Order: sequence, then structure tokens, then C-alpha cells
Amino acid sequence: MFTGIVEELGEIVASEQLADAARLTIRGPLVTSDAGHGDSIAVNGVCLTVVDDQVDGDTFTVDVMAETLNRSSIGGLAVGSRVNLERAAAVNSRLGGHIVQGHVDGTGTILSRTPSENWEVVRISLPDSIARYVVEKGSITVDGISLTVSGLGIADTAAADGAKDWFEVSLIPTTRALTTLGTAPVGATVNLEVDVIAKYVERLQQRGE
Repeated sequence: MFTGIVEELGEIVASEQLADAARLTIRGPLVTSDAGHGDSIAVNGVCLTVVDDQVDGDTFTVDVMAETLNRSSIGGLAVGSRVNLERAAAVNSRLGGHIVQGHVDGTGTILSRTPSENWEVVRISLPDSIARYVVEKGSITVDGISLTVSGLGIADTAAADGAKDWFEVSLIPTTRALTTLGTAPVGATVNLEVDVIAKYVERLQQRGE
């Protein structure tokens, strides 16, 4: 489990394509400082497992299976790509963001960026499959960043341009400076994870419990 509070910006330093998976080596001095074999580290919001027998230095290696490559933006990462990194939450620490599993529910596309003096509003497309879980002032995880939904829009079903639902998040200077979302361009694909509580509530209602 994670909190969506990014600890550092890492970098992909090696990428190996396997038959039905990929092996990534990532530089992250902070998150590797106490990492070991089998530990979980969120990479752009995707929970991945350290496969090194022993972590030595400031890099760690993860295997990414085909399912994850197909359902997230991880497959588009290349050597030199910057990534958001977070270690698994410690039970004795404060929950600074919200409960994040590191299980990507879908991907969105950055539609626009509107800067102002002290923050920047980023609009992101919302896939139909998860739109019902997103509410204004609720929590959402974007590339592993715990954010509050500051705006929500429903596309006109009659629109000829195929417009989709969208949501907006407002980035403070710290988020802009310390995460990949601060510089991600319009058109970039981002990983989305909705609040897990909403999914459990829906499941219970479906079962009539």
C-alpha cells in the first residue's frame, strides 16, 4: 500500500525487452537506501517488486509483466525517462495522501494545462470504465501522485470530435517541481487509480449486501 506522496524523481537507466515482459533498471538513491529483494516500490503509480538479490548502489531492477505493460504507461518508458517513485507505506507513519494500491485502473491523456501565478490546472481525459468512481473534491492518483479532483466535466455524447469525460487537478509549486506531472506535455499518457473505497462500495451494492 502507498499514500501517493512521491518521494523522489527517478530515472530509467536500462530497459530489457523479454518475451512477454520487460525488465527495467531504475535509479533512485532515496528509495533504494533501505530496499531489498521482494520490496514494493511504486513507479509512476504502478506497484512493482524489486527483483535484485541484493540492492547495491542507487539503482534497483523490476520485472514488468505483459498485463501491466498493456494497462499502464510503463510500456512507453525508455532509458532516460523520469519516473515518480514511492516506497510502500510504513504502518507507523502518517497517511499524507490517501490509500493507494499501486494498481492502475486505466490511463488518461493530458488535454490542457492552464498556469496561474501560484498553481497550474491540468485537465486529463477520463476513461468511461472508471468515470463513475471520480467525484469532485474526491481523491485520484495520477502517475502515483495523490491529488484532489478540482473539476469534473461530462462530454457531450453528440459531439462529433469524440470528446471524452475529463477531470482537473490543481498543482501547487511543490508538485510541479518534484513530480513528472509538473512537466508532462499536453498529449502525454498518465496512469490513473481511483479511490479503492468507491469500488468496494459499488461491489457491495451489486451483491445487495
